[in-house]
Amino acid sequence: MGRAGCCCREAERLASPSLVRRFRPLLLLIIALCCGAHIGQCQVVTPQCRIQKCTTDFVSLTSHLTPAVDGFHTEFCKALRAYSACTQRTAKSCRGNLVFHSAVLGISDLMSQRNCSRDGPTSSTHPEVVHEPCNYHSRTQHAHAHSHTHAHAHSNSHNHGHGHSRPGYLFCGLFGDPHLRTFKDSFQTCKVEGAWPLIDNDYLSVQVTNVPVVPGSSATATNKITIIFKPYEGCTEQRVYQAVTDSLPAAFDDGTISSGDPIHTSTGVEGATGKVRALWISERSPGRHVELHAGYIGVTVIVRQLGRYLTLAVRIPEELAQAYDATQDLQLCLNGCPSGERIDQAGHLPLPLSPPALGLQLQQLRRPSFASQTQASPYVSAQVFGVEGAKERCREQLEVQDIYFHSCVFDLLTTGDANFTVAAYSAQKDMESLHPHQDRWRIYPPRSAMSTLCSYSKLVEQLALLLLCAISMAVMSE
Repeated sequence: MGRAGCCCREAERLASPSLVRRFRPLLLLIIALCCGAHIGQCQVVTPQCRIQKCTTDFVSLTSHLTPAVDGFHTEFCKALRAYSACTQRTAKSCRGNLVFHSAVLGISDLMSQRNCSRDGPTSSTHPEVVHEPCNYHSRTQHAHAHSHTHAHAHSNSHNHGHGHSRPGYLFCGLFGDPHLRTFKDSFQTCKVEGAWPLIDNDYLSVQVTNVPVVPGSSATATNKITIIFKPYEGCTEQRVYQAVTDSLPAAFDDGTISSGDPIHTSTGVEGATGKVRALWISERSPGRHVELHAGYIGVTVIVRQLGRYLTLAVRIPEELAQAYDATQDLQLCLNGCPSGERIDQAGHLPLPLSPPALGLQLQQLRRPSFASQTQASPYVSAQVFGVEGAKERCREQLEVQDIYFHSCVFDLLTTGDANFTVAAYSAQKDMESLHPHQDRWRIYPPRSAMSTLCSYSKLVEQLALLLLCAISMAVMSE
C-alpha cells in the first residue's frame, strides 16, 4: 500500500491508549478528514465512493455551531443524521475503505455521546437561509450568506474577508459585594454605591443600584436592577424591566411578558419546539430567577435574588455592545469601574484582617435604622467567619480556587452573610452558560489573597516576638 494508512498510524503514535479511547470519535473523524484530503497518499478511494463528499458536507453543516448558540444540540444531531444517511447511500461502493469505516465508527460514537436518536430530521446540505428580521441569528446568517456570495463574485478585484466572520458575543456579570466581570474578562471588586450604568448603547441599557452592606466597610451590594430594551422598528417597542430586593417580577413594567410577533422556532430542553417572540421573559424560579431573551438583538440576561441582594449576567453581540456614542462612555461592563471606586488592587482582594470585629458590625446592622437604610434586614444568616471557616464554607460550593472562590471568601469575611456563597456559585454557573469562550472561563488572581493574609499574620507574629524580646531585655537590664 506504500504510504496507505499514513494518517491512521500517525494518530495512533501521537495518542496514548487512554486518550485514544476518550477521543475516539474525534480521532476517527480526523482520520476521515485527513485521509480524504490526501487521497493519493492514503488508501485509494474509488470514483464511486463518495465518503469525502459526506465528510465535507458534515464539516460545512457544523462549522458555524457553538455550544453557546441556542439549539446547538438539535442542529448537531441533525447534521450527524445527515452524515450517517450519506454514508449509508455510499456504503456499497465504499466497502473495504478505511476512511469510510472510520467515519461510520466516529458517527456512531458521537451519536451516543450526544444522545442523538437515529430517527429524526436531518440537515440539508444546502440549507435555505430564511431571513427573519426580528431574529438576530437569522439576520446575521442572511448577511453572512449575502456577503459570502458578493465576495465570491468579486474575489478577483475586492477583499471582503471580514464579511465571512460570524458574530462574536461578549459576557458581563455582577454579583456579591459587588464583583464585576467586564466584557474584556477583567475581574474587579468595586464600591460604586448608588446608581451606575453597566451597559448603555443604542439597543440596551442596564443600570444597577448598590447599597452599603455593613458599617465600616466600603463594600456594597446590588438591591435594584433596571433594564431598558430600546425600540427596534418592526420588532418591538421600548420595554422596561425592573427588579428590586424581594420583587423579582416575571413581567415588564407595563405588565406584559413579551413583545413583538412570533418570529422563530425555539427548541426546549425536552426537545419540544414552539414559536417565541422578539422579546420575552422566562421565570425559572418564582421570585428568585428570571431570564430575559431579546432574540431580535441576540441578548440574554439572567437576574437572580440570593439572600437580600441581586446578581446579573448578560450576553450580548460584540457589534451591538460597541454601538454607542461619546455621551455613553460610562459603562462598567465596557470600561470597568473608575480607579477611585476599586476595592481590589489590580485583581488582588485585600481581605479584612480582623474578622472578629464583624461581630460589632453585625450588632449595628441589626439596628432598625441601619437595616432599613441597607435593605439588609433580617440578617438570619449573618455570622462571624474566620479565614479558614470562610474558605471551608466556600469550598462546599466552589471546588476550583479561582477568582469566584476568592470573591466568596472576601464576601463572607466582610459581611458574615452565607448567602454570598450561593451568589458566587450561581454567578459562576451563569457565566458558564452564557460566556462564549470556554478557554476564558477561569480567572485566577495575580497573587492569592490567602497568601497575602498569611504573610501579614506571620509578620505580626514576628513583630510581637521582637517586641517581647525587647521588653524582656529591658527588664533584665534593670
